[in-house]
Amino acid sequence: MERRQFIRAAAGTAACLPASMLNTSNLEASESGTTTLGRAEHCVMIWLGGGMAQIDTFDPKELGDAPSKKAGSYYPAIDTAVDGVQVCEHLRRMAPLMDRVTALRSVHHDVVDEHAAATNRMHTGRPTSGTVQYPSLGSIVAHQRGTLADGVPGYVLIGYPNPTRGPGFLGQRAGFVYLTDVASGPAGLSRHPDVSLSRHDRRQQLLKTVRKSARSRVGEDRLFREYDEAIEESLRLAGPDFLRVFDVGEEDDSLRESYGDGFGQRCLVARRLCEAGVRFVEVSHNMNFRNGTGWDTHNDGQLNQHLLIQELDQAVSAMIVDLERRSMLEKTLIIINTEFGRPAQFDSGGGRGHYSKCFTVVMAGGGLRHCGAYGTTDELAMRIVDRPVSIPDFFATALAALQIDPATNLYGGDRPIPITDGGKPIAELI
Repeated sequence: MERRQFIRAAAGTAACLPASMLNTSNLEASESGTTTLGRAEHCVMIWLGGGMAQIDTFDPKELGDAPSKKAGSYYPAIDTAVDGVQVCEHLRRMAPLMDRVTALRSVHHDVVDEHAAATNRMHTGRPTSGTVQYPSLGSIVAHQRGTLADGVPGYVLIGYPNPTRGPGFLGQRAGFVYLTDVASGPAGLSRHPDVSLSRHDRRQQLLKTVRKSARSRVGEDRLFREYDEAIEESLRLAGPDFLRVFDVGEEDDSLRESYGDGFGQRCLVARRLCEAGVRFVEVSHNMNFRNGTGWDTHNDGQLNQHLLIQELDQAVSAMIVDLERRSMLEKTLIIINTEFGRPAQFDSGGGRGHYSKCFTVVMAGGGLRHCGAYGTTDELAMRIVDRPVSIPDFFATALAALQIDPATNLYGGDRPIPITDGGKPIAELI
């Protein structure tokens, strides 16, 4: 065996060893002096707004009891395809697929009680800043890697738009196209049924005239150029080729049903978008609160949390199997992301509060060296025992998997800004 092959094999094995046996330096990077990059071409980031309880999903512990306020898991644990790695009983479809998955159980940050600030943290990898609007992970990927095909955007958001998900200082060329309804497709691209074709053509001609006039007057203005480029892209994407991607009726009935409805159909569209050449797709889970509160499981939301977990389980497992059948799993990084976790203790209403010092983010596919779980937590999944993962390190790992050097600088004007906040990829996974 050649030395480089041995190093790669050793690094992959090391990811599942106890921390006491690990040297977590990037072995291959130390040999070459450069960061090892992965081979993923696309990313689907599933956003669980509200804060997924790690102890009730991918980091189960001994059972607790909400009525008596005994801290612990709400659901029993089950074994998975990876020895020693368990998940909650409602992730029964994911359990046999955990050899294609790594639950990063030791993620942490210092934003606790405020959803908006924590959402910003987990989308941009940075603390909220009063002076710089940092780009989201989706915008960074779109900016760095473009698209894999003509006629599609680099970044699609299936969810509600806000600045946290946007391009920040990178400008609108790194922004997203968004939709909230799979059936109707992206907002503003389709001609409204009440607008006749001739009326639509007249509008297009008027817009062409206005844009030409504006270019002659303020064509050098940066904000105008960004706006004009956004209009140009929207016109390009309004054609039938791109809009056809949202027609899931083209898929077999059995495949559509395997994803489930609602959220599952959004995940199916995400797969179709990647297949069409889109680099980054964010899919929001919290557009239909099946348990009444979404993943923000205070009070009664905890009682029906299993409905959300089961829906997540069905859609993500179907996506993993579907991508694998199409030989796309190794090229598609799936991330299950959330703003923070939940404590093991139950609050006065029987639910759980917010907890950011130790929670789980999940990665699947994307050519990573998966081992089911990375990092160890204590008996309540509230204290990190080994291999902590900072938010910059999580971002650096995702970027490296997507063939983007985490040491790269971005530019807000002439000012160089590091692409992560000093993050280093998790060497054992790349």
